[in-house]
Amino acid sequence: MKVNITLLLFFGISLALSSCGVNSHIMFKTTKEDVIVDNIPISPSDAYRLAPDDKFSFIMYVEGGKRIIDLGSGINTGDDAQTQSSVQIEYLVRNDGKVDLPILGLVDVFGLTIIEVQDKLRELYAVNYIDPFIQVEVTNRRVIVFPGTGGDAKVVPITNNNTTLMEAIALAGGITERGKANKVKVMRQTKEGREVYEIDLSTIGGLKYADMIVQSNDYIYVEPAKQLTRELLKEATPIISLISSAIVIISVILTLK
Repeated sequence: MKVNITLLLFFGISLALSSCGVNSHIMFKTTKEDVIVDNIPISPSDAYRLAPDDKFSFIMYVEGGKRIIDLGSGINTGDDAQTQSSVQIEYLVRNDGKVDLPILGLVDVFGLTIIEVQDKLRELYAVNYIDPFIQVEVTNRRVIVFPGTGGDAKVVPITNNNTTLMEAIALAGGITERGKANKVKVMRQTKEGREVYEIDLSTIGGLKYADMIVQSNDYIYVEPAKQLTRELLKEATPIISLISSAIVIISVILTLK
């Protein structure tokens, strides 16, 4: 009985390559038709609008915010000069676009901007309070950043309305060693669906897009570089080891005959 070792190794390696998932972790593969590379909007064309699962908080002062001025200037107005509670209460926008608020009950805020929500609450609370002054803040705005390696993905909170693409990447730890700076994809939900902007940050020419203002629920995906050799070795090594062990055992058996 003769064993063709070369043929056996070739068969094993072929089996490994055909069944392995080389670079299978790479996400959001696109063609030239899928992405937008020119006329990428630097600033949002529209203000952020509330959607289901958003959370927001608000503060309210009566008399047009007179109390804020009094407190800021050190004027003591008696009982009304008590400081505002530091407890921040968040209100969840339900799936039907409504939010349950104190005194008011259910209020429809779906699709409204922050300014529009403030104006609506000011009008509604004016029934019970004198000239209310209201400030609203969305508390769970965030972007998801994949900086080039899957294990380093981060959810980055947006605390600044003018957070740029470069700031978001920096908050996520920067582009990883394996990330391709010339393949940065920003995926944004619009009225027409989710659009994909592909940005090249590998040259100074991409600096104009580094100041792109990110929006809540943007996906920022830095495409990882393909490592074919390393991935092939990683996938093939266990099978090659198994085949080598089998060859040794068969050789020993043949020797003993």
